[in-house]
Amino acid sequence: MKKKLALKDIAAALKVSEASVSYVLNGKARQYGISVALENKILRFVEKVGYRPNRLAASLRTGKSKTVGMIVEDISDPFFSAIARVVEEHIYKEGYRVIYGSSENSTVIARDLLQTFKNYQVDGYILAPTAGLEDDINQLVKEGYPVVVFDRASPDLQCSKVLVDNFRGSETAVLHLIDNGFRNIAMVTLAAGQDQMNERVNGYHAALQKHGLPPILKEIIYNEDPHKTIQNLKSLLKSKKDIDAIFFATNYLALSGLQALKESGLIITRDIGVAVFDDINNFALFNPAITAVAQPIKEIGLRVTKILLEELQDNHIIDSQNILLKTKLIIRDSSVRLPV
Repeated sequence: MKKKLALKDIAAALKVSEASVSYVLNGKARQYGISVALENKILRFVEKVGYRPNRLAASLRTGKSKTVGMIVEDISDPFFSAIARVVEEHIYKEGYRVIYGSSENSTVIARDLLQTFKNYQVDGYILAPTAGLEDDINQLVKEGYPVVVFDRASPDLQCSKVLVDNFRGSETAVLHLIDNGFRNIAMVTLAAGQDQMNERVNGYHAALQKHGLPPILKEIIYNEDPHKTIQNLKSLLKSKKDIDAIFFATNYLALSGLQALKESGLIITRDIGVAVFDDINNFALFNPAITAVAQPIKEIGLRVTKILLEELQDNHIIDSQNILLKTKLIIRDSSVRLPV
């Protein structure tokens, strides 16, 4: 049987120190002054011989697994997958890998994922937490694990947070609809009671109150079958025929809503206006293109990664950070009211 190469074998073959090889393989060549020429020499040799580092052995030796556990609501959702990609790209440069899990907005699943990550001895956590997970997260912090949450957070969490201004983003979108002449504006949101959704609803109410307009709020059960959501929204449109605009709290609710509008025979801009919280690329391709609140996805991913890496440093003494980022309203055709 062919002997498996170890770090010392690579160092001996190249006549360099084991430390130099380790720094290069962990993406820290620049940090420790390794020249580009030596870095490339080591990487070419490693590729040639097919070396794969033994992460288990390294974790036993250093007490670190060089892995990070990341829990999101749904990794297939464009918002979460885009942030995960940013995190993965930048944390990889520091020698870390990411393990993902989708909570499906279930506290039970989220707790199970946290335990799985602990069993794998991850070094830190990036979480879009479910409701009811506060004690579990605070316990991780007490045990010394770096934890950064994003997208939603309870005030009771004792860790770093990277959030967006959901209230202002929602209020701005609804005020835009009002400025364009819409007066009977419905909002379609989730019945899940998530903090970020509550803030979006609050922003909706605040915009209407500024103009003395009545709210029309429709709550949809999280993870409801899309066909059922479409039927529920068609029933709303049939029972509230005076609705002249709809603000959707998420992009996936909007996709079901747009289908409901089509099946109801309503034409956007002629019969009804539309705005959405959480932009996706496809909204620009619709006809008419869909007005949406864009979240700063790249900045969220970069901030989360930066904070976690700081907290992963040996002997770190860093106070938890609370970052609130701005959204941007991308105005497209769907929120323009055409003259009758």
